[in-house]
Amino acid sequence: MQEKKPERSIVIVDYGVGNLRSVQKALEHVGAPAVISADPAATDPANADAPAGIVLPGVGAFGDGMAELRRRGLVEPLRRWAAAGQPLLGICLGMQLLFDSSEEMGDHQGLGLLPGRVLRFPPGDLKVPHVGWNRLRPVKPSPEGQHPLLAGIDGGAYAYFVHSYYVEPAEPGDVLATTDYGLEFASIVGRGQVWGAQFHPEKSQEVGLRLLSNFWQLAHE
Repeated sequence: MQEKKPERSIVIVDYGVGNLRSVQKALEHVGAPAVISADPAATDPANADAPAGIVLPGVGAFGDGMAELRRRGLVEPLRRWAAAGQPLLGICLGMQLLFDSSEEMGDHQGLGLLPGRVLRFPPGDLKVPHVGWNRLRPVKPSPEGQHPLLAGIDGGAYAYFVHSYYVEPAEPGDVLATTDYGLEFASIVGRGQVWGAQFHPEKSQEVGLRLLSNFWQLAHE
């Protein structure tokens, strides 16, 4: 009898920022085998043991995050992974790093996987950083129906945010859901097999687990 091939895992990219173990535990909770790795080879789609998908988490400053990705030799492997059409999910800072640039503490170039820029919330009556629970508003479904990453996530569902900057995608079609915090910003984005969530799924209870479960289904289908 032919030996069953082991199920491929999700690789959580370790570049020194974020609570990686919390993300790992959340993925495992939804049935996704997940490993934490700083090895650039782990993101090589040509490897026979390439993962089913990659999660790029992160908290902190955009410039520092990019500097660590470069220092660890992870920038080009991540770009190759996305160019090969492989599943990639950015979380919080990880979502922002998917875009072209950020104005956070200077002008910094990102991974350039999605067109757009990262901007600071404008001054006003609301506190910055934006911390706490806020609503997700999925964009109007396409003729094909709701995006599979948002399956089971109802309009108005709450997720947990911690951020001072928001993403302004260059292409409106890349916005899958928005959230209102003084202005309407993109809280879930995606194009092809590259997706991002500005909130923390690992801290967002049922909604966050549903999003991670959807990502897992998309990654290993």
